[in-house]
Amino acid sequence: MLAKRIIPCLDVCDGRVVKGVNFVGLRDAGDPSELAARYNDEGADELVFLDITASVEGRKIFLNVLRRTAEQLFIPLSVGGGMKTIEDVREALANGADKVSLNTMIVKNPELLHDTSEEFGSQCIVASIDAKRVGESWRVFTYGGRTPTEIDAIKWAKRCESLGAGEILLTSMDADGTKRGFDLKLTRAVCDAVRIPVIASGGAGTKQDFADVFEKTGADAALAASVFHYDKTSVKKIKKFLKNRGVEVR
Repeated sequence: MLAKRIIPCLDVCDGRVVKGVNFVGLRDAGDPSELAARYNDEGADELVFLDITASVEGRKIFLNVLRRTAEQLFIPLSVGGGMKTIEDVREALANGADKVSLNTMIVKNPELLHDTSEEFGSQCIVASIDAKRVGESWRVFTYGGRTPTEIDAIKWAKRCESLGAGEILLTSMDADGTKRGFDLKLTRAVCDAVRIPVIASGGAGTKQDFADVFEKTGADAALAASVFHYDKTSVKKIKKFLKNRGVEVR
């Protein structure tokens, strides 16, 4: 079994890291390059950088902010936001990204997922899924959680795998920013549906939440923002807690 990963997330808006609840009510959390350096030193396994308004504003990712952030890291950096073409992906990889996270544009054009996987290798391509419960199932949302679709999140995860995604970043919009724990039901459903690694995102508030997502679902990694940005806990403390419970971490 692969060791579990702990991944801080930088949601970037206008060059600053922000965080909200259920994708709204954003507040400032700091400079992305400064936070990147901090998490690198704390022992994070990877870092996720999401330009959360790039798609809705119809622009490319801020490459200067990406470069400044990447310069602080000796761990893998996954980057998402505003990438519409193979060239956009190439540009992100050339400016410090180790992986790219694709969301809105692969919903609109699924062939982009296939084409980028073929061009750069599936290990570079992360399918990001923002999912929200609607009735008895979960639906995919796009444009930073602003636009609902009729796409079933579980079926979409399976399709992303078949199109060449090497990993899935699964964010529960219902749990996002609440600090009440990961959405274990959603995470378990996606993990059971695919064979590629799944990163659980949304809802982390305590060390126990990380233990729960690893012990009760097949998640390969857990991503969080608020608990790290606002010093509720640290990567080191979470890893120590998990090791003491017998969860293998890096």
